[in-house]
Amino acid sequence: MLSRQNTDNRNTFEIVSLEEMVPADHLLRKVDAVLDLDFVYDIVTEKYTLDNGRPSIDPVVLVKIVLIQKLFGIRSMRQTIREIETNMAYRWYLGLGFADRVPHFSTFGKNYTRRFSDNTLFEAIFARIIDLAMAHGLIDTSHLYIDSTHIKANANRNRYTHADYIQTARAYQADLDAEINRQRVQDGKKPMPPNDSPLPVRRRKVSTTDPDAGYYVKGERERQFAYSWHACCDANGFIIDHHVTPGNVHDSTQLPVMVDRLEARGILPLTLAVDAGYKTPHNAHFLLSKTIVPCMPYTRPHGVQGMFTTRDFLYDAHYDQYICPNDAVLTYRRTDREGKKLYMSDPAQCRDCPLLAQCTTSRTHVRQIQRHVWQDDLDIVEDLRHVDTIKQQYRMRSQTIERRFGDAKEQHGMRWTKYRGIGKVTMDAMLVGVALNLKKLATWVGSAPIHA
Repeated sequence: MLSRQNTDNRNTFEIVSLEEMVPADHLLRKVDAVLDLDFVYDIVTEKYTLDNGRPSIDPVVLVKIVLIQKLFGIRSMRQTIREIETNMAYRWYLGLGFADRVPHFSTFGKNYTRRFSDNTLFEAIFARIIDLAMAHGLIDTSHLYIDSTHIKANANRNRYTHADYIQTARAYQADLDAEINRQRVQDGKKPMPPNDSPLPVRRRKVSTTDPDAGYYVKGERERQFAYSWHACCDANGFIIDHHVTPGNVHDSTQLPVMVDRLEARGILPLTLAVDAGYKTPHNAHFLLSKTIVPCMPYTRPHGVQGMFTTRDFLYDAHYDQYICPNDAVLTYRRTDREGKKLYMSDPAQCRDCPLLAQCTTSRTHVRQIQRHVWQDDLDIVEDLRHVDTIKQQYRMRSQTIERRFGDAKEQHGMRWTKYRGIGKVTMDAMLVGVALNLKKLATWVGSAPIHA
């Protein structure tokens, strides 16, 4: 039997409450049960006048509006306000009745400029959620995972200028110099004198739209201004540390920064899984010095196809020399300021070697190999790579940090940013981290609140 819906019910008056209209298993009910935002008042009190002026909008309501936007992946504050006006669950979470007026979409923008721009409020919310998750025993810091993802900047990639900048010294240069001199003294040589030469000057592209963004190049097709969101999560997928840098900052330079921040909070994992971008001699040395087991992947040898690579040569640690596939010796010559030790073959032996065509194309028939002063640490990481438990921890990256990035981009708009300036992009990334952690916390804890 064909039926037609009667539209007369649109004008029906009914007595209902918001409490009845919000499903018992709605996400916002779980969020409201697990996260008490009363601590926000203590943080923002000094930014409000207490005895004069017009009454303000409740700062907790403003924070909840932002949480609604991020939890449900709404792209703009204007659209968020429109959704709140018609969504009963959103009104229930904000404590607004049917007839209560929703704050104007520009209200958050004004409050951000005047009261929230220093990010301390959102940092406090992020930390509170982490504390709640730890209180419930949901965070396991024994195994951690670090990675980064690029966020397309709100800037035209064709609008830029060129600027010169002085390349800064490596953060670990002092440790590297100390290691170089230690090995030189051990070999009976004088310590290398301090490097007084000026730092090199480089040229880079600077966006005229968003100067804080970095020009990011990945292959021939992907060239754009971007930011990098560096994050660390635990085995359960909770993001416990993060920060934002320009997109042209290499991942490997950020691992010590994040580990130092974790250590300052009393967190040092047993294992740390990272991808190939972090596999450098310094990172291997740094993690092993912290008694952290690195979980790093296999990296293909570099060089010309069909020619011998460094892995085809055997390193003799006792005599500090390399042995080639034809049993000839490459002896140590010197160490440069980059921490690379140079080993060279004897041209008299190599000239008539039957494997010369596979070994070198040098006109002087000399094969050279460079070995970093921290290569021993990288060799340890390479040996650990074959341990089954290390393999398992590395495979877990796809279920932890990579899944968090996928959710952030697909559900929370992190594929590109509408903000300009690293401060605002950092705030946006922090709120996405809050949303990811809060959804997981609310889903797992349900209706059992903890007020820390």
